Amino acid sequence: MGENQDQFNLLRKIEKEPESNQRALARDLGFSLGKLNYCLKALKAKGLVKISNFKKNPKKLNYIYVLTPKGVAAKTKLTINFMKRKFSEYEELQKELKKD
Repeated sequence: MGENQDQFNLLRKIEKEPESNQRALARDLGFSLGKLNYCLKALKAKGLVKISNFKKNPKKLNYIYVLTPKGVAAKTKLTINFMKRKFSEYEELQKELKKD
């Protein structure tokens, strides 16, 4: 999987479950904690994700991950590119099947 695909999957997961912790995100995406942390930092540096801790949480260790407007736009663009790529693959398979 490429970096864009990993970031796309992470953006989708954050949008669906912003209160997930890093262990849950890593497990659900099949990432190591190190890879997840790397991806989160990259998305934050690009301005696509905002990371905030729960102020009222006594543990002060839980975070919430929120897509910024720029992150929503990037996720939309990645979704469109993903769909175009899958449609192209589908058309290629259709051509191969017609040959046989």
